[in-house]
Amino acid sequence: MDTSDILKLQLVILTGAIVAIVARRLRIPYTVGLVVAGFLLTVLHVQLGLTFSRELLFDVLLPPLIFEAALYIGWDELRRDLAVIGTFATLGVVLSAAVTAAVMHFVLGWGVEPSLLFGVLIAATDPVSVIATFKEAKVRGRLKLLVEAESLFNDGTAAVAFAIAVAFAANGGLSFANGAGMAALSIFGGIASGIAIGGAAYFIMGRTNDHLVELSMTSVAAFGSFWFAEHFQMSGILATTAAGVLLGNLRDFGSITARGEEYIRSFWDFAAFVANTIIFLVLGITAAYQDLLAFWWPIVIAIIAVLIGRAVSVYPCSALFGWSERKLPFRQQHMMFWGGLRGALALALALSIPESVPQAHVIRTVTFGVVAFSVIVQGTSIQWLIRYLRPQPKATADDTPQPAVG
Repeated sequence: MDTSDILKLQLVILTGAIVAIVARRLRIPYTVGLVVAGFLLTVLHVQLGLTFSRELLFDVLLPPLIFEAALYIGWDELRRDLAVIGTFATLGVVLSAAVTAAVMHFVLGWGVEPSLLFGVLIAATDPVSVIATFKEAKVRGRLKLLVEAESLFNDGTAAVAFAIAVAFAANGGLSFANGAGMAALSIFGGIASGIAIGGAAYFIMGRTNDHLVELSMTSVAAFGSFWFAEHFQMSGILATTAAGVLLGNLRDFGSITARGEEYIRSFWDFAAFVANTIIFLVLGITAAYQDLLAFWWPIVIAIIAVLIGRAVSVYPCSALFGWSERKLPFRQQHMMFWGGLRGALALALALSIPESVPQAHVIRTVTFGVVAFSVIVQGTSIQWLIRYLRPQPKATADDTPQPAVG
């Protein structure tokens, strides 16, 4: 990293700070403000030297975002809803991808291969957008756990489905046995590597009272688990999620000092802020270069297809638990439907599509259009929807305020 790179990073942080102040005063989501700011900077020919790529997202930006979110997921709450989350992250992704692909094929007339490819890359909800939006909306409780955990865990399903779809679209083919092997390696290998590296980091942390060493070990767990898993064709997101959940829940055993706890929380909050700033600024910058108007009709159909696919994944999957103790109220189902945002992860997958795939450029442009709608329209309106669907507190004898359900 040279002086110019440091200057670019400083400009990004400064831009993020200004946007955060303005967005709070205008009462708009911070993420939406960043996308708009990135677009305006490009229109005004202000260059920050940032370009969106899969390498930037996966190697640098995703690990701190995923780890920071996973640190605060309680194991007891996760365990209780693991069946629900697993259903959304597997069956839900498959249903959403199938419905989206069917709409693109039969309504727009896309070929089977590009329809399937678009369906699987857009099916999984994006952890970056979901976590950032729900944090801003101050969503808490079970709803926060379900939506954020779903967005973290559905990566494994989406990654495997995308690899299979790319092989199919490029006429390379992929047998069922190979596909099943890829799925098992990506999902279970990612979780196992995260537990192993997170456990090793925790072991070292327990041997010191130095808060800087403790903080350093969380960085090793976050980035090391992600890079290790990705290097061996496993899910980096699942690896870092597992490492974060492990370290976050082992903190209760007292191996981390009080000062270390304070430093860890502050550092990862700041790291997540910087990563989010870069991601959504770059989204706005990149969107300014896309000829979205030339593909407005496919984009409109794609948005409708994605929303229908999300509805088909949320409501039937929720119905599976309608007669159990893990039943989801309809208001939570509605918020899960509208809160299933798409973002940087879908764009990274779209940018990695080989040029040999038919309609690769169209798929990328349409993906940008869907992501723009998701971040700006859904991201802006989610807070209103939460307020609208929040149950009114019942009157009590002592007028004690009732907690918000979520």
